[in-house]
Amino acid sequence: MTFVPTTDDLTGAVRAAADAVPPAWPLAATVAVNPFLGQSGEDLAYVAARLDRVAGVSVTMPRAWYADRIAAGTIGDDDLAAALAVASPAQRPASVAALKAALREPRPLPAALPTVADLAAAASGIDWPAIVADRFGTWAAGWFDEGQALWAAPQGRSAYAAWRAAATHDLTPEILGAHGFAATVAEAPEAPAAALRKSTERLGVPAAAAASYFHRLLTTLGGWAQAARYRRWQAELGGGEDATIDDFLAIRLHWDAALLGQYGEQIGEQWAVTLAAFAAPLIPTVGQRVDAILQDAAERAGQRALATTLADTRPPAVAVRPSLQVAFCIDVRSEVIRRALEAVDPGIQTLGFAGFFGLTASHYRLGSDVAEHRLPVLLNPGLVTRAGDEADRPADTQTRLAVRVTRAWERFKLAAISSFAFVEAAAPTYVVKLVGDALGLKYAAAQADPAPHPDPAIDPAARVTMAATILRAMGLTDDFAPLVVLAGHGASVVNNPHASALHCGACGGYSGEVNARLLAALLSGADVRAGLADHGIVIPATTYFIAALHDTTTDAVTLYSADAAIPPPAAAIADACGWFAAAGAIARGERALRLPRAADATGVVRRSRDWAETRPEWALAGCSAFIAAPRTRTTGRDLAGRAFLHDYDWHKDSGFGVLELILTAPVVVASWISLQYYGSVVAPSLFGGGNKLIHNVVGGMGVVEGNGGTLRTGLPWQSVHDGHRFVHEPLRLTVAIAAPRDAMSAILERHPGLRDLFDNRWLHLFALDDTGRMAWRYAGDLRWEPEATIDAEAIVSDIAA
Repeated sequence: MTFVPTTDDLTGAVRAAADAVPPAWPLAATVAVNPFLGQSGEDLAYVAARLDRVAGVSVTMPRAWYADRIAAGTIGDDDLAAALAVASPAQRPASVAALKAALREPRPLPAALPTVADLAAAASGIDWPAIVADRFGTWAAGWFDEGQALWAAPQGRSAYAAWRAAATHDLTPEILGAHGFAATVAEAPEAPAAALRKSTERLGVPAAAAASYFHRLLTTLGGWAQAARYRRWQAELGGGEDATIDDFLAIRLHWDAALLGQYGEQIGEQWAVTLAAFAAPLIPTVGQRVDAILQDAAERAGQRALATTLADTRPPAVAVRPSLQVAFCIDVRSEVIRRALEAVDPGIQTLGFAGFFGLTASHYRLGSDVAEHRLPVLLNPGLVTRAGDEADRPADTQTRLAVRVTRAWERFKLAAISSFAFVEAAAPTYVVKLVGDALGLKYAAAQADPAPHPDPAIDPAARVTMAATILRAMGLTDDFAPLVVLAGHGASVVNNPHASALHCGACGGYSGEVNARLLAALLSGADVRAGLADHGIVIPATTYFIAALHDTTTDAVTLYSADAAIPPPAAAIADACGWFAAAGAIARGERALRLPRAADATGVVRRSRDWAETRPEWALAGCSAFIAAPRTRTTGRDLAGRAFLHDYDWHKDSGFGVLELILTAPVVVASWISLQYYGSVVAPSLFGGGNKLIHNVVGGMGVVEGNGGTLRTGLPWQSVHDGHRFVHEPLRLTVAIAAPRDAMSAILERHPGLRDLFDNRWLHLFALDDTGRMAWRYAGDLRWEPEATIDAEAIVSDIAA
């Protein structure tokens, strides 16, 4: 078989394969990523067929999981019938009874098509896939290193060039049986594109198979390919390009080409059959379609439960000026403490808004030259900010010196000459530290940097415009309380490589106090308040804005009242502290019911200090809904910490600009979170982070299981499972918005990528009516159907007909 690719064929296949790989952010600022990114233009059944072929994983739960829920009545016949009605007619069971019968049939285990390395392993008895993973991972760990290695890999060259330089001197493959491998690397073209073309031709890959086969090879690299995809994501966000993932594909292709050269006589016929399978059209099996229908039915069951909660009628609240307003991030963990605060005192009003508070800040902490992008990863920074000012220069210098001393000490401890002698001489001095850590005496305190400020300063007119835009997006334009708290959130944990994943996704994987402090300072400025009056927003002189940090692990709230040039009245701060303390106790009690070995609220706090705790908190596990509506639609309703709550009143949204912002930014970010949890549950081998107990940090940017191999990304097993059962129910996110349907349809029409998410049911969209009921369901293709008129018997009759 001969492959004679055109440039467009090869370029398109490489791009398609790379686009199907989700990016993975480094540990320092980990954010949730939709693992199906690049595949949302297809429905679940098609993606199931693709990932079965290229990765050998299923994208739905085992059938026993659905059967248990049907037997328990959680999933009803109405849910099954409704899911059947909207499924593709191709190979669809004829009735609910037929669907249940199919449920009892065994599902074939997914099996990826083999690579040459797989075929060579079967022919030779040598585990070539493991060898490839080990050699690639060892090289990639050094190439990606962000300061962890004592001997850093040379930089300043492309990934392919760096690998080629190392591989020509690496004799390990030859020792393990790859005869003359280093020589094949030396003879390969120097340009990665030429090398990729040459390997593809040697392998005889037909044009129709290229994209699928390339995708298969990238999945064998695990998180390394995702880390490379992250580099391309960042480059494209800035209008540039990055070829790292293309280089990785060229490297992986070279391995297969070299192994085919060695084992061609033994595996040639099998390889030809495999290539034909890669070239075959992608068609979901009957089983994959059945599984997709069952998943949709499970999600409809969850939507019924949510609809029941939202339909709970309550008397309207009496409109009074609140005594305290607190704006929290829309993160699902905020739902618990919001509900607790409102229960503590009816005069407290809470609001939900994306935790970066509309400020796209690239921030420099005290004593640091690292730019922390504290904003959603979908956006580019719009301003630069720094902790402290000229008065904090001595502290900045002291911090830098302390960091350098610490770094030098750590390098001394690990150096080849001193490491063994160090253990013998200095180990006794660490007894106190070891005892303190073991007893949980170490405490990760809230950020203590000086107040941040823009650098350079923002133009006065721009400051006013920024403030007006943010307040309108928050829906906070009148009826200001005497004290308004802007609460970002973060997590206090110890000995946790994935700590940033517990911070604020809207702040790029960092804690949210920087943005909260910036906005509080902005809204406290006399010039800004005067300018806001011209925008129709009048903030009383008796209203004070202060920032806060909500610790999602302990539910403690830290107030930054000292930032204010004119501090709020002491009595107001004292009242707020009392309310937050009472609400925190309630929230901790609720969370303790879910956490293993947390018998009471004190156990929740203890977990944050326990260096052996693999589950300090559940983070966003359980997330299943996004609600954008006035708070009155959800006040008092127990959403169990499973809903993103965004305050939104469409009557105040002239032109629906805020609605468009909600759908294109917070909803998309929430979908990434939801689908990362989904993928980590249904396909943990591909999209999960593995077992925390055997994690090792590599390169300072990721983790591997054991001492090498593929990088693990996604959520660790302990983040979705308590040792006995899943704590996250894998349901794709339900989005319920109180807004006119035609306005939402117009926005979907303008944003095809967003529309794909809803049309292919990676997200479910509902329109809430004036009473808060989930009255209308988005049916795809810009169509809506009344949710209340679904009739199961009629649907079954229609299918049978």
